[in-house]
Amino acid sequence: MAMTIEDIGEIISGDETRTLELKKSTGELKDAMRSACAFLNSDGGWLIFGVAPTSLKIVGQQVTENTRREIAHEITKIEPSIDLRVEYIDIPEKSDYQIIAIHLNAWPRGTSPYTYDNRPYYRVESTTKIMPREMFEARIRESKPHLFAWERLQSDSVGIEDLDDELITGVVRSGVNGGRLSNSAMNDSIEQILRKLQLLNQGRPNNAAVALFAKEAGIYTQLQLRMARFKGNGKNEFGDNQLVTGNFFRLFDAGMAFFFKHLNLSGKIVGVKREEELEIPYVALREALINALCHRSYDSLGPSVGIAIFDDRVEIENPGSFPENLTAETIKQPHDSYPKNPLIANVLYLSTYLEKWGSGVSRIMDVCKQHNVPEPIYEDRGGFIHIIFKRNSYKGDDEPQNEPQNEPQKTYLKKLSDRQRRIINAIQSEPRLTKQEIAQIISVSESTVSREIKKINNYISVYWSGPSKGGNWIISIENINQTEN
Repeated sequence: MAMTIEDIGEIISGDETRTLELKKSTGELKDAMRSACAFLNSDGGWLIFGVAPTSLKIVGQQVTENTRREIAHEITKIEPSIDLRVEYIDIPEKSDYQIIAIHLNAWPRGTSPYTYDNRPYYRVESTTKIMPREMFEARIRESKPHLFAWERLQSDSVGIEDLDDELITGVVRSGVNGGRLSNSAMNDSIEQILRKLQLLNQGRPNNAAVALFAKEAGIYTQLQLRMARFKGNGKNEFGDNQLVTGNFFRLFDAGMAFFFKHLNLSGKIVGVKREEELEIPYVALREALINALCHRSYDSLGPSVGIAIFDDRVEIENPGSFPENLTAETIKQPHDSYPKNPLIANVLYLSTYLEKWGSGVSRIMDVCKQHNVPEPIYEDRGGFIHIIFKRNSYKGDDEPQNEPQNEPQKTYLKKLSDRQRRIINAIQSEPRLTKQEIAQIISVSESTVSREIKKINNYISVYWSGPSKGGNWIISIENINQTEN
């Protein structure tokens, strides 16, 4: 339907805004087209010729064929090319005069930014400005993730020989065991595996491969995990402060070990046996840490994932922001998956560390509810996403914490080797795993798992309960063998 002068009156009634630019005539055409470009890169808007910006008086202008050609010519200077509808509205009391109106749609996130005459513009309130280089480059990278996403860029400092072969084959074993990879994948060479996982660029590892499998972090300062146990509920005094560098799996193992070191174990009776569980469910912490390491922003060299344990809470933070369609509240509701780093996420999915379909948060909520733990709080703190778990063990400033009951756990868990902690993590994640399955997950032999479990029992009681099929592992700090090798 054609626009009328009444429609124009309604549009201009609010004066010039972030979504409205008024020009007295096409004598200001070039300046107007800069604003058109800015609208296309922002929230959209109206560009109208024939209205005095200050008085909002509708004056119109005479439109000739030359006027139409000039407008069409300037529109062709907008890239990517766009089909804009130009409206010419008659002014009843001025038969030879018209209003010229052009509506510009908002920028669709994930598409290339627009330029006019080879320059990008964007809108700040009612002002048109040249788009900062950082914003322009960020939009280019987002529009062409296959070319510019951090995880897809080729590493200049890491070769295939710098990747951990055992970790790579361990991922394949887990994928085969979990039914997410075919058995034939076990016969592939390291290079074939990396190529099929899209982790090679012209025969060299990309950044995703480095983040997942690098033996050493090297120049990749993003591959760090900050961990701190603070005394009290603020950050004035450290009880423990650690910084670990390495690939995803090393950071994950270190983070889970830190939870076991500093969080209390609580016991419950299942049948005739006592089972131990962290005060914040292991599954919830595991899921939250995996999400932080997987979905963080890796573009910047400085920020890293952090774990902060206070008397009253646990916070896990990761650099980045919520996906465009989610907020701190809606992320708790059913939602689709929006992986920030799809290559990394795909490998973690195939290795059964991660699920698809955006189900991770709902699993965190469900397991917290099952264990009568308050559901976590999500916060966007300007460049970092925080997930905050409340500690039920916290009794307030006037009541002592139940740290003493956790001292055996701290004393003995910290004596375990990295491999032994990985065995504990695997058992906690799935108590029904066989020794063979544990061996596949941590990339060692079954006999090595048996030897390590014997060593673990010098500090923590770990034993299989029930029949070989249908039983499960029990981990307990009770009846600890006090004898040390």
